[in-house]
Amino acid sequence: MRKASSTDAPLLAGLAAAALEAGVAIRRIEMAGITAQEKKDHSPVTEADKASEAIICAALAKLLPDVPVVAEEAMSEKADAAGTVCGPRFLLVDPLDGTKEFISGNGEYTVNIALVENGTPVLGIVYAPARDMLFAGRPGAAFRARRAPGEAVAMESWEPIACRNVPHGPITVAASRSHGDPKTDALIANYEVAERIPAGSALKFALVAEGRVDLYPRLGTVMEWDSAAGHALINAAGGTLTRPDGTPLTYGHPENDFKVHGFVAWGRRN
Repeated sequence: MRKASSTDAPLLAGLAAAALEAGVAIRRIEMAGITAQEKKDHSPVTEADKASEAIICAALAKLLPDVPVVAEEAMSEKADAAGTVCGPRFLLVDPLDGTKEFISGNGEYTVNIALVENGTPVLGIVYAPARDMLFAGRPGAAFRARRAPGEAVAMESWEPIACRNVPHGPITVAASRSHGDPKTDALIANYEVAERIPAGSALKFALVAEGRVDLYPRLGTVMEWDSAAGHALINAAGGTLTRPDGTPLTYGHPENDFKVHGFVAWGRRN
């Protein structure tokens, strides 16, 4: 695992600032009324997705001008992802994760930004604009902070968080509110479950990182920008995230259209 660097904190602050700025546009559109369209893959997209991505990409171009950015909405407009060049260091952006939750008005959507190095997400921001909650992770340290869209980053007030030790008895599980599937349900059935908490978007990663949940499995296919920021957050908080078979989950695979064929996230396991 990559060691912490003296540049991690200021970079994490820069990523957080981009997410907070995007949150302003998202909330403004949410308050004005949401109109959804359908993308090529039949998933919904709104003006908030597009506005958020434009703001984040502009901010990242200033923060890390030589680092490629792979962002969801730009990729959805490409006929073929195979020609995308990531390099050993690149950024993954989901400008509005949980568009269905956004449209429903339940507030369970997030802005996700991750910095990936040599296939591993090392910095991650998961921001929930409707809940004024920011989650951030860098090697060896994870944080949360109450931040309204557009507020200052103020890292000195961020609260450290950590995964809890997974108990030997019944566990608490996070599950998708909108994307359940039989394979995931079958995996969960292998464990004694004390509580199953439904949640939308990358908020489920945050539940693990702040020690409220022990297990978050997702065996359906997602995209790299869906999981990278949460993966960085889980790692930073002392947990683990792997492919369903237990092997490392790596990023930067345009030849596979940036698809992730499931993952399993755990809290701290002894």
